[in-house]
Amino acid sequence: MTDLTNTPTLHSVGFPPVIGDHPNILILGSLPGIASLTQHQYYAHKQNAFWRMLEALFHIPANTEYAVRCEQVKAARLAIWDVCHSAYRPGSLDSAITRNTVIANDINGLLAQHPSIKLLAFNGNAAASLFNKHIRLIQPISTLILPSTSPANASIPYVKKLERWSVLLNYRD
Repeated sequence: MTDLTNTPTLHSVGFPPVIGDHPNILILGSLPGIASLTQHQYYAHKQNAFWRMLEALFHIPANTEYAVRCEQVKAARLAIWDVCHSAYRPGSLDSAITRNTVIANDINGLLAQHPSIKLLAFNGNAAASLFNKHIRLIQPISTLILPSTSPANASIPYVKKLERWSVLLNYRD
């Protein structure tokens, strides 16, 4: 008999959004990877640059407790969510997401509840591609594709990613 207790789940289910009262920017990833699912945290992989990016741009300390980071995300008028509510995916690579198994999050519903959101910022091309395939916006909103903070996107140096991500500062009140 095979022991499956340490086998990562292939059908991944994401997390609820991290969102405060009046966010300006919704940062959308694709679907949490194994490290994130295991730790019940967005962008939990140690080599993912997401939290370092938010520290550099919005002064949210990357090494503080997750709950504190989430509160600071809300205070910075940011929101974090994923395009996918769930999907079949062996491993953590976005390229392994089986596209016809994707169940999308209700992005339109979130935008209706939070009309202060002015920008959808995609954390990588995969998130943007999944969004374009599975979601039709009810109302127009600005979108921006940013370089993925994933360690799988190592071809772009952190400094270049940070430079591209810094455009988010233009959408703050």
